[in-house]
Amino acid sequence: MAWSTSQLAELAGTTTKTVRHYHEIGLLDEPERAPNGYKRYRVGHLVRLLRIRRLTDLGVPLSDIPSVEGGDEKARQILRALDAELAAEIERMQDRRRELAAVMENRAALDMPPDFRALADDMPEAQRSLLLAYSSILTPAAMSEFSEQLSAPRGDVDAEFESLDEDAPDDVRQRLAERLAPEVRRQQRDHPALADLRASSRLEAALTESVVVQALVEFYNHAHLDVLQRVHAIVFEEGTGEG
Repeated sequence: MAWSTSQLAELAGTTTKTVRHYHEIGLLDEPERAPNGYKRYRVGHLVRLLRIRRLTDLGVPLSDIPSVEGGDEKARQILRALDAELAAEIERMQDRRRELAAVMENRAALDMPPDFRALADDMPEAQRSLLLAYSSILTPAAMSEFSEQLSAPRGDVDAEFESLDEDAPDDVRQRLAERLAPEVRRQQRDHPALADLRASSRLEAALTESVVVQALVEFYNHAHLDVLQRVHAIVFEEGTGEG
């Protein structure tokens, strides 16, 4: 008993369009035809079609199926390359699962770049958002330095800066700037890539600066920005004096 194209497709779990396509590209031989012109498929076609389906389900491109079926060194190279792709995809999926687990455990992790999930609990929301924005412009090396810097214990002056009220008086801002300046100098010494974010950016200077400026304005209040300007003035003036 022979089968029609639709019957063959049903047996193989595919479509008549796919069967016809395999005929067109030479993967599946055309069967003999009945006197009425209809194709008559037999078990050999079914086995061939199931073999093609198995290879495509494994990810083998249609163009590589004849080579893979040859069983020679080229076939092994194709299969090894496919195996490497699958291993990389599995690793990517595992990374996604780890990120999802971090977000399910702590929503704060949603605001952090993937390599910074462990720091989410200890960082203020503004700093998390700032870091996420910076991840769009900085090189991997600079982000690694950020991770190292942020992994250090936070001092009292950092906490005071983060909790600074927008209406903090001038003398409070100045004292805070003077206390922050030595810390900023130390960070610039220990993490030179972070001293000039434009130099550590993957993008052009103008676009980098726009991200930095907008992020600071968005995530910090006027008192924070004023203190940062004072710190910059102190550090810059002292640096100029040393030169």
